[in-house]
Amino acid sequence: MESVVQISRPFKLASREFRKVDTVFTLKGVTIGGNQCVITGGPCSVESREQIFETARAVQASGAKILRGGAYKPRTSPYAFQGLGKEGLELLKEVGDALNIVTVSEVMDPADVSLVTEYVDILQIGARNMQNYPLLIAAGRSGHPTLLKRGPSATIDEFLLAAEYLLHHGTERVILCERGVHPIDRTYTRNTLDLNSVPVLKYLTHLPVFVDPAHGTGVTRYVSAMARAGLAAGADGIMVEVHPNPKEALSDGAQSQTPAQFDEMMQELRKVAQAIGRDL
Repeated sequence: MESVVQISRPFKLASREFRKVDTVFTLKGVTIGGNQCVITGGPCSVESREQIFETARAVQASGAKILRGGAYKPRTSPYAFQGLGKEGLELLKEVGDALNIVTVSEVMDPADVSLVTEYVDILQIGARNMQNYPLLIAAGRSGHPTLLKRGPSATIDEFLLAAEYLLHHGTERVILCERGVHPIDRTYTRNTLDLNSVPVLKYLTHLPVFVDPAHGTGVTRYVSAMARAGLAAGADGIMVEVHPNPKEALSDGAQSQTPAQFDEMMQELRKVAQAIGRDL
């Protein structure tokens, strides 16, 4: 017997009214969602083979299950480092296969979706592209796992409606990522990390929720504290930037941790996870 369920939310497929059970999926043996909390670490930009391998080995040794690294970088200035492009993707593929670590990288153009899916395990749609509807449609049609970052001015409904595009067009494996909203005061932090969104999203949607305290603060010294807070708030994953030498990073060095800082943070996160009954 078929049944009809009325869904009151503007986002239908993303709504917990549509799906009451949490979305959980596995990539390379890594479970995303459920009781597992997954840590993602890596550089803002893939700069060289040596850099990405050194960083990947370090974060994996400390317990990270996903390696992040940008091959295409949306930069405010046209003179800033724009990424290595396909070469960066090839390096991510090489390190992902060599270390058997899940990889995630940003895609910026609908025409590049098929290319990026060949090289990385998870597509990332960045905050600046959260409402790039042709890109959302192309990513959705690919069926590839996709991490969607919240735009800096986006409401919760706008964020979930962007996720709705991905779900509506075919991909079921969607991760939501809170990365901060425009702050009232930019004196001390790059953004305001909206941790309210974590329990709100967990209530409204069945999709896994990550927190990015690197972009959420923009300052390395605050990243670890906000990572702990994100995990305590109920996040299913934490995403941070790690670089062997942040002072020489070609992008986002000011918010990047060293491998030693990342390892220290991981030890702190394990204590939080244990306290709230989560696996890390």
